Amino acid sequence: MSIFEKFKLGFKKSASNIASGLKEIIIKKEIDDNTLDKIEEFLISADVGVDASSDIRSILSNKKIDSNSEPINEVKKILNEYIVELMEPLENKSIFETKDYLNVTLVSGVNGVGKTTTIGKISKILKNNNRKVVLGACDTFRAAAIEQLETWSQKIGVEIIKSEAKADPASVAYKTLEYAKNNSFNDVLLDTAGRLQNKKNLMDEYKKIANVLKKLDSKAPQEVILVLDSTSGQNVINQVEEFNKIIPLTGLIMTKLDGTAKGGVLIAVAKKFKLPIICLGLGEKEDDLQIFDARIFADAFTQIN
Repeated sequence: MSIFEKFKLGFKKSASNIASGLKEIIIKKEIDDNTLDKIEEFLISADVGVDASSDIRSILSNKKIDSNSEPINEVKKILNEYIVELMEPLENKSIFETKDYLNVTLVSGVNGVGKTTTIGKISKILKNNNRKVVLGACDTFRAAAIEQLETWSQKIGVEIIKSEAKADPASVAYKTLEYAKNNSFNDVLLDTAGRLQNKKNLMDEYKKIANVLKKLDSKAPQEVILVLDSTSGQNVINQVEEFNKIIPLTGLIMTKLDGTAKGGVLIAVAKKFKLPIICLGLGEKEDDLQIFDARIFADAFTQIN
């Protein structure tokens, strides 16, 4: 299956929602102000976001639609072009490229977004790129999280540093980085506890991890990735805002896009924060974490090609 086919399959629900919604609205050749209002309202309801939906309405109002073509196809084309222009600058494949330094990645997010699974999938991509990877089980609040990460490490064939449940997460992070520096690793991936962004004590613990890492490497963590669950819709906006305040984010990963019609929220996030988008989770299999490509995303989302 090609990457485009995987994207198209993963975005089936979101794309079908967009296609059917536009089809119900655009029922005549001419796109008047009333139709523009309905398109904007529909895009907002599809979690594309107020700002992006307003942008698209403005573009449509200034664009002369070819009366000889199907207007719905013209609208899809404009939507597609808008997505590419907005999101292509946010592509970031550098995390998977060979570097001349030890790359430490701190992975965060609220409970249930799929952090540990995502770390496992990232590790597989890195290992396939001939990188030497070690995982740090810093989610010590849940014994199950440590076991889950250990299962992934065994499945993929990468090393893991862990401690007993309830141990200090920052100490696990320190030991992991120390081990990586002493054994010529390329990548450290740290799994942190799922935490609500409004729980100050947990967010302080998260910040402590980053501060402890700097004792061994002043530039660590080089990557701070927030994992978002697409089924949460507009709630992800608040998550990005709050986590970004604690430690500036370097990238986003959005999961569970295959199980929701709310895939448009990625456009809203891109418009508001302009943060790099690393990967998208399009399913449960090991290979269903796909490196983000704006053009492929836009084609799959708008059902073009």
